Amino acid sequence: MNTILKNKAKVAICTALLSMGTFSCQTDLLEPVPETVFSDLVVFDTPTRVALQVNSLYTYVKAGAFYGGRYQVYGDIRADDFIVQTSNNVTGYSVWNHTLTESSQNDVTNLWNAAYAAINQVNVFLAGIDANTAKFVAPAFPADFATTTANTYRGEARLLRALSYHALLQLYARPYADGQGSRPGLPLRIMAETGSTNNDLARSTVAEVYDQILADLIFAEQNLPLTYSGAALNTTRAHRNTAIALKTRVLLAMGRYAEVITEANKIVSAAAPFTATSGVAHALNPSIAAVFTFPEETSESILSFPFTAQNAPGTQNQLGFYFLPGSRGGNGEYALNSDGILGNAAWSATDARRTNFVFRVGTTPFLTKYSNGSTSTNPFLDKAPVIRYAEVLLNLAEARARVNGPTDAQALDLLNAVRTRSAGTPYTQATVSNILLERRIEFLGEGIRNMDIMRLNATIPEKSSVSAVAPSDPLYVWPIPAGELQANALMTRN
Repeated sequence: MNTILKNKAKVAICTALLSMGTFSCQTDLLEPVPETVFSDLVVFDTPTRVALQVNSLYTYVKAGAFYGGRYQVYGDIRADDFIVQTSNNVTGYSVWNHTLTESSQNDVTNLWNAAYAAINQVNVFLAGIDANTAKFVAPAFPADFATTTANTYRGEARLLRALSYHALLQLYARPYADGQGSRPGLPLRIMAETGSTNNDLARSTVAEVYDQILADLIFAEQNLPLTYSGAALNTTRAHRNTAIALKTRVLLAMGRYAEVITEANKIVSAAAPFTATSGVAHALNPSIAAVFTFPEETSESILSFPFTAQNAPGTQNQLGFYFLPGSRGGNGEYALNSDGILGNAAWSATDARRTNFVFRVGTTPFLTKYSNGSTSTNPFLDKAPVIRYAEVLLNLAEARARVNGPTDAQALDLLNAVRTRSAGTPYTQATVSNILLERRIEFLGEGIRNMDIMRLNATIPEKSSVSAVAPSDPLYVWPIPAGELQANALMTRN
């Protein structure tokens, strides 16, 4: 992590960010200080100020350059289901055609910086809450704050750190399947950095980073609340089922299929209709269109990042900007590839995911899953999806199919629960290829495609004039940013 990021982190400890705006530290004693500005010496003095810092952690992760839009976009356009329309390097053209370099600012550098800024913000918060435990007593704090609320906040922080590290692994490191995690991973920064003295840190192995991710998610599962007071918070704040759901994704990436089954069984009933019987009552929504209808707070949404007019993803980061055509208020950056999943005969013309989310301008098809373009009532305020219950069901289906074979009855029921919800023709077997095909249809435009390719150590398919990228090709993983290589003497190149 370079010096610039660390200087930002030094300020970040006294920054409290609400979902509606930003409040920063006092920098000049000669200027008037608003009541919402706090010194780093007092940010743990009241329950409200601690809560503001937790909100800040989410704000860092949902930055437009990271999980606020760009990460999901990059996860889809690397593969073969979208065709670039604008050839704009600012909006991912180099990601689409695999011409990234160590100095590619808009993607390689910006995403790395945003993710590590989020990670360090978590680390600074965790260090701060540990250092200020003695303050968490009555009358300023509720009696159970130190034993319950503080651990809840630690759980949220560690879940967001796990999510960030998992995202980085999917782009900047070799898949776990390549050498069972023995290949170089990431600099594993879990200590708070508020200066420039610890820039040098060697890469941990892929397995070591995954181990930290799982440790964070296990802690989160043990300390997060079962549920919040309403659909909005249950969708946008981490709870126990969020940690379990993300564990199924992480373990699937590691090929630990029996453990995927164990985790998924905690929040998936044994028989259809599949539901979570404890914690938030997750279930497939009867209508896939409703899942992506503003404000996108159905029981299917396990975690999504929200935006408001005062807290938008930022210019050229919004999901609708990339995928919607100009006539629907987007910029038409990427159209659907007729030779990709759109042209697959298994995705029928009457499937609700096609009839609701595919819109043609002339003969060019576009994805309209994120419908809030610049001309809508809620311009570009679609929530940025992280994980849905449909993914947990398909994670479990795949794990069961790999452990028990394609005739596994529950795997087939899980697969068809997702398939037939959108009026798709039921599958007759839960083959891994059928499950992977269904994942491409179901999660189109949600950033899952790259995760699936990478975890299988599979070739990135060719598209248009762009050749396929084999796992042995240096282009298969993103380069380490030049800034990191310059600032971190122990960093090695991909």
